[in-house]
Amino acid sequence: MGCPVTPRWDGAGVEILFVASVSVIAPDPVESRRLYVDALGLPLERLDGEYWASEHIGGSKHFGVWPLAEAAAACFGTPDWPADRPVPQASIEFELADEATVAGGAAELEAAGHLLLHGARTEPWGQTVARLQSPERLVVGLSFAPWLH
Repeated sequence: MGCPVTPRWDGAGVEILFVASVSVIAPDPVESRRLYVDALGLPLERLDGEYWASEHIGGSKHFGVWPLAEAAAACFGTPDWPADRPVPQASIEFELADEATVAGGAAELEAAGHLLLHGARTEPWGQTVARLQSPERLVVGLSFAPWLH
């Protein structure tokens, strides 16, 4: 269905390789788990805290239910989403070639006037990611996850 397209970022030639992750951001993780695991039967496993995810759903590299408190902690270092920012409903991460490309892409976004939630950094699990919030209120990440390559 459809034709294969390699997404490109026309700025400094940063190539988006694929969608690395999609996660709903759940204000109530228990209710979200009831829908995605209990009702829909998705093979999500608890990874950390109340974060449930799977890398075994066809057509998806990673799908997760990300508690809002954990999303806030990942972006701002606190479990509370800042009152001056719209509360996100989902997260999407675009995979890039390497750590340097994530840092360069983040710098390019900032130079174009986009406010980052945080710059490029390497998370404890080995993913390098920079995040911003889109006009649609999504948390958007530029990512390099070595295990996906």
